[in-house]
Amino acid sequence: MSILAPVLATEAPLDAEVVGGGAGLVQAELAGNAVDAGPIARLSYRARLRGLVRRAARLILSATDWLFGAAALVVGLSFLSTYPLLQMLSLGYLLEVSGRIARTGRLRDGFVGVRKASRLGSIAFGTWAVLLPLRFVSSVATSARLIDPGSRAARGWSVALVVLTVLAVAHIVGACWRGGRLRHFVWPRPVRLVKSIFRRGAYAKARDAVWSFLVGLRLPYYFWLGVRGFAGGLIWLFVPISLIAAGQRVPPLGFLGAVALMWVVFYLPFLQARFAAQNRFRAHFELREVRRLFRKAPVMFLLSLLCTLLFAIPLYLLKVEIVPREAAWLPSLVFVTFIFPARLLTGWSCGRAMRRPKNRNFFLRQAARLAMLPIVAFYVLIVFLTQFTSWHGVASLYEQHAFLVPVPFLGL
Repeated sequence: MSILAPVLATEAPLDAEVVGGGAGLVQAELAGNAVDAGPIARLSYRARLRGLVRRAARLILSATDWLFGAAALVVGLSFLSTYPLLQMLSLGYLLEVSGRIARTGRLRDGFVGVRKASRLGSIAFGTWAVLLPLRFVSSVATSARLIDPGSRAARGWSVALVVLTVLAVAHIVGACWRGGRLRHFVWPRPVRLVKSIFRRGAYAKARDAVWSFLVGLRLPYYFWLGVRGFAGGLIWLFVPISLIAAGQRVPPLGFLGAVALMWVVFYLPFLQARFAAQNRFRAHFELREVRRLFRKAPVMFLLSLLCTLLFAIPLYLLKVEIVPREAAWLPSLVFVTFIFPARLLTGWSCGRAMRRPKNRNFFLRQAARLAMLPIVAFYVLIVFLTQFTSWHGVASLYEQHAFLVPVPFLGL
């Protein structure tokens, strides 16, 4: 007891102090927190501000990448449209655009592969920019050899050309290895590139990534879709166009062909959209289904048909004179730019009609039909007159860019 007494004597005052002064300790702690709350709040505000700035920067970069991809996509389709077999890829993509929107009912789903197009466009543009100095050095070296083949300047420029070629190739390969974005071409970072190349499994990973990217492009699917879409459209257009062409010798046949073309134009854009949505060639000839969809969305069908025909008419001005092969992609760029939104709207109208359970009222349907009639008649009149203004004459009647390949001249 005598041993524990000093301990108890010392512990009792401590416990009393803690118990008695608890309120004071709590008040002191709260006061300290109140003093430190200012810096903490400022730090929290700065952290939220930095997070907001990062999210805004990511959003701006993502939107810029998407816009660049959309532009690269249009340019790529224009280049594809100028080559005979690759034209089917361009047509297949435009059909897939309308078909995918018809399946999902969402307009944003029609921008297929924009991110992939951004990557391919970055590689193409970056490679072109890297090769610009090489072209300049090559021209100077060629001029030096022509002026004085054995001079020191000619040898120096030749050596500079070889060195610059090696560096340019290495830079392009390294940028593609790192991902192929524009920033990889602008900022090479060779040390990190070397480390990534010699990392274990780097080659297999890069090989699989390239293969997955190429497979994701779905080129065979777009080609086969374009071939069947071209065949289905040509089946519908061949007889009316042939009758119009024969109208130069037998005028009544031309009038009969114009009436038949008007009837075909009423249905063909929506038949092609349903074909792409269902991926069935027989859908090209299901007129009853198109009429059923029209009864559910007559106004949307009117707007999409107006957009398709109205955007196709100005393009006939680019068929007056043929352009050289190296510049053929320029008019095709205009064709794709005009036809792309028409395909979007056609698919959207079909998608909305597929999701409506009931038909619109009778008077609205009849009003839409009557409004379609002068639009289609005016388009057929323009088509009839183009045989006298287009470069290929009567043969140009078969180059129906609104329904077939988006290019002014199929022979290019």
